[in-house]
Amino acid sequence: MFSAKWIVLPALLAAMIAACGNNLIPSGEDKRITTTASAGHAVGQTAPDFSMPDTAGGTVSLSALNAAGKPVVLYFTMWCPICDAHMQHMQSTAMAQYPNAVYVAVDYLSGSVAVAADAQNSAGYASSPFVVGVDVGQAVLNTFHATMGTTVVIDKTGIVRMNEDYKDGTALLTVLGAL
Repeated sequence: MFSAKWIVLPALLAAMIAACGNNLIPSGEDKRITTTASAGHAVGQTAPDFSMPDTAGGTVSLSALNAAGKPVVLYFTMWCPICDAHMQHMQSTAMAQYPNAVYVAVDYLSGSVAVAADAQNSAGYASSPFVVGVDVGQAVLNTFHATMGTTVVIDKTGIVRMNEDYKDGTALLTVLGAL
């Protein structure tokens, strides 16, 4: 004997699938709206300037990097195994293919240059091509609405071209290739 639920459930499921149309398989295409209306963290906006100390004893600022005419890749790291995997992948792909960009690993967790330098050394990035910026008060993290693994690409004119999780690096390579 069939219960009414065995008739209603398939009909409900079929109606839900029909309402979705052809959107059951995501395209992977970024459909977020881009804008050039103002300064901000979103793709198409002018990135706000930032300045932070680095582990080499200098200062990293967007205005200085843009003055040098180089695109900037910010990668927000906690020095965890996931971040390490992303950074190693970035070194072997993006840095190898697009060496003209400046790659900044933003340490937003350590809280001081000394602790960030220790974390950088412990993670094996003491002599890597990454500039390690120390976001002591998490101002840069907050400016770009970032979290662990967020990757931001800012072109040489200061426009945000990417702001998303690293994932597999495909989006980063596409954006850098378009610059």
